[in-house]
Amino acid sequence: MRLPPFERFVNLLRMSGSFIVGAIVGAIVLNSLHTVQFEAYYHDRLELQSKLIQYEQDIHNLSQYKSQHTVIKSLKLKIEEESNEAARPRLDSLTQSELLKQVREDLSILIGQSIYDIDTNSQFARKILEKKVYRNIFNQDFTIELKTVLLVDNTLQVWMTVRKYTPPPS
Repeated sequence: MRLPPFERFVNLLRMSGSFIVGAIVGAIVLNSLHTVQFEAYYHDRLELQSKLIQYEQDIHNLSQYKSQHTVIKSLKLKIEEESNEAARPRLDSLTQSELLKQVREDLSILIGQSIYDIDTNSQFARKILEKKVYRNIFNQDFTIELKTVLLVDNTLQVWMTVRKYTPPPS
């Protein structure tokens, strides 16, 4: 039995190998672009979902207390940037929204309270949140510090700083 000469098929094999390698590399690039785009959509969805929950709570509180003009009707929480970059961790939008959600739950006791009793309530809130550690937010622990508490137009605005939690030495 005679075999055909292999030298005739070298160019064909080389071209088909190049085509297969190109198809594999193209599939990898396309898959990575799809993954990046899906991850961006997912982060946007989670951020918009947290905003939607916040707005629904604000609408509920505003409609519940619409006839009372001397109560706190809503909360606005803001994370303040620190000048010392070493002390403040880089927070992505998901971590910020989850942290703000947990702080909002803690401060929700102030909604519906009289604005004339804000001095006792703000001291109470500071005592609650003074050394509180928010654990396991995307496998990290954080502490917050209230910097400014301001009441304007029945809205309690709170500025805070966020730090990574480091346990005290034993």
